[in-house]
Formats: sequence, C-alpha cells, structure tokens
Amino acid sequence: MRLADFDALTFDCYGTLIDWESGIVTALQSLLARVTQPPTRDAVLESFARHETRLEKANPQMLYRELLTQVHDALADDWGVATNAAESRRFGGSVGDWPAFDDTQAALRYLQLHYRLIILSNVDRESFRASNNRLGVTFDAICTAEDVGSYKPDPRNFAFMIEQLATMGIARSRILHTAQSLFHDHAPANDAGIASAWIDRRHDASGWGATSAPPVGVHYDFRFTSLAAMVQAHQSAQ
Repeated sequence: MRLADFDALTFDCYGTLIDWESGIVTALQSLLARVTQPPTRDAVLESFARHETRLEKANPQMLYRELLTQVHDALADDWGVATNAAESRRFGGSVGDWPAFDDTQAALRYLQLHYRLIILSNVDRESFRASNNRLGVTFDAICTAEDVGSYKPDPRNFAFMIEQLATMGIARSRILHTAQSLFHDHAPANDAGIASAWIDRRHDASGWGATSAPPVGVHYDFRFTSLAAMVQAHQSAQ
C-alpha cells in the first residue's frame, strides 16, 4: 500500500490538525485556578476524555459546544469546585481559540495539491467554522457530528462520510482516513473498511491524553509522528 493509492484524505480535526490538548488545558485555567490541589496536565486530559466520551454516547444529538459546557460542569464537580454557568459556557465556546499545530497549514496546502481534503469531526458547524480559519485551506467537504446526529466512534459518522464522498465520485477504496485518535477514528475506520494513517501526535507522551483508550485489535496502515512527516513520506515517494 502506498500513499499514492488514494484520491481523498479524510481528516479528524481536533488532535490531528488542531492542538486540542493545549487548547483544552488553556481554556480550563480559570477553573483550575480555583482547585485547592490542581491535578497534573495528564490527569486533566484523562478526566476530560472520560466525561467527553460518556456525554457523547449519552447525548449523540447535542451540539458539541453545549456538550463541552456539561464537561466543564462535570470537571468542576470532580475537583470539588462550585460550577459557574458563565465559565462553563466560555469553555463550551472555546473551540475556535484552540491553536493549530505548527505544521498544519503548510502540510494541508501541500496535500491539497495531490488529494481531495475532507473533514470528519466530532464538532458542531459553528465551532468548526472558527477553527477553519486556523487551517489555511478550503476543504472539499465537511462532515460534523451535527450533520450526522452522532459522535465518533459511532459507525454512522463513517457511513455518512462514505456516502458523501460517493456523491463526489470517490470510492471507499480510495479514501485514507488521517487521524490521531485510535479510539474515535481508527477503530471505526477499521470497521468501515477504510485505510487509515495514524498521526501519532502523542508519540513522546504516555497514556492517551484527551481520548479514551482504543479497543483491542485496532490497526492502521501508516504511522507518522506529525503531519509534516506524512508530507515528507509523500514527497520521498514521488
């Protein structure tokens, strides 16, 4: 299998293109400042992952910015701090403030010369529009959790995306799903019969960060430690 075997790259956004872990921790600073014994960064991210996964499963049609508001309330409860409605709403609306990884814009501009670029993200349309300004390209299609009515790893999200790409003349066999999260993305891509490239942004860190642990047996077809490394591999194969 070669990178040249594909016509479309379907991207997870948060954790792959956008540095959501830094964004999450920064957006939680006002809450953490009120915690008597603040947890470590890793513990913050693990708590976020636990509540986000739980709430996405329980509320598949909830807009992501509203779901984040509930995540903030749950974290405040975990850490023994009184909830603050305005603070929770600010956290819910913070997605557009989360920074892109340093290599994202240049990598996307290069990849756009060779592939159709599609977003498949657990986000609402309004929040993604704010993030899109940081990505530097116009995507050929954008599929959000709001469009589907469920959150990855629900198989409906991949089925929706595959159907959208079929209308663009792109066959399932010509799709390479490109993502950081083995839990949200690679496991359901495996089930959908789609090839995948793992952008292992956490290659120098332990644990799973802001995502839940993946199921046993998840696999991927390519692994890169950054999007820039994926570009370099494509260039080397030319």
